[in-house]
Amino acid sequence: MSAKMKMKSTATRKAQARSKAIRVSSAKPLLTDVRALILEARQRVAQTVNAGLTLLYWQIGDRIRQDILKDKRAEYGAEIVQSLTGQLTAEFGRGFAEKNLRRMMQFAEVFPDPQIVAALLRQLGWTHFTMLIPIQDRLKRDFYAEMCRMERWSTRTLRQKLDSMLYERTALSKKPDLLIRQELDALRESDTLTPDLVFQDPYVLDFLGLNGVYSEKDLESALLREIERFLLELGTGFAFVERQKRITLDSDDYYMDLLFFHRRLRRLVVIELKLGDFKPADSGQVELYLRWLDRHERQPGEEPPLAIILCAGKKRETVEYLDLGRSGIHVAEYLTELPPRELLRERFHRAIARTRARLENPKEEL
Repeated sequence: MSAKMKMKSTATRKAQARSKAIRVSSAKPLLTDVRALILEARQRVAQTVNAGLTLLYWQIGDRIRQDILKDKRAEYGAEIVQSLTGQLTAEFGRGFAEKNLRRMMQFAEVFPDPQIVAALLRQLGWTHFTMLIPIQDRLKRDFYAEMCRMERWSTRTLRQKLDSMLYERTALSKKPDLLIRQELDALRESDTLTPDLVFQDPYVLDFLGLNGVYSEKDLESALLREIERFLLELGTGFAFVERQKRITLDSDDYYMDLLFFHRRLRRLVVIELKLGDFKPADSGQVELYLRWLDRHERQPGEEPPLAIILCAGKKRETVEYLDLGRSGIHVAEYLTELPPRELLRERFHRAIARTRARLENPKEEL
């Protein structure tokens, strides 16, 4: 083959290679779009199937309970469930074993309103419900169900919230039952979120890895380094705005440790970090920040700013006498090490009982 022909052949191969590369390159966006459509469709189908099965389980549980309650005999209930189990498993498989049928009955018992179940099904799957069913306290169960619906928690997130005793750490849990029910009903009916549903005490910051002696700057830096996990602990809706925001008054500079914005509350939220116990002077400083933000940073349509003072410890009577809730200030402890669950549970229950007693008898001496 002559040199001229070789050159022509080489040029042809290069042109073909370029053409192929162009076709592959142009096909990539198409492939990406088609794959996205397929995956989205699969997810929708899976969600639809999950919702349909969950509704079926509720209907089965409700129907069995109706039959058993008519007779009002425990032994009859046991017999009917065993008989039904044998017939259903023979035809439909192990999914309708006695244990599962009893769980369906519990499902219908603890969530008796079909309209509420239908609303929850938009975000909660059967696994969510199996985690909620064992909760004995109805208010606590409804809190997790509604927060799960509104904040779209995965089953993993729900498990983390349950394990960390989120409900017991909210300000809501420390209110009388009637007020808790009112706030949960507002959340269910109109997605009305209040600071008492959002703010916690204490905040668990064991993921920071802080040991020994550390400064407020170390704590702040660690929180920003682990901002994703910190936001998860704060709860859905918080967006980080600024660190060490400076304000100037009468030629004096002041610095806010951390500034966030809560999208659902539509409020700026200052987080002030304190290494030691809470002191009354801390609230005066933070109240100054809130007044400045309200005047200079609050946008039309936003609610007044709030603040969280995160401290290593707090004296109950001092905080209660100051009544800082009126000023939009929430004082909370932080834990850099998570204590044993039983110790934590006992501590929360004491705090809840103490606060409820104070709210129900405000004139009694603290």
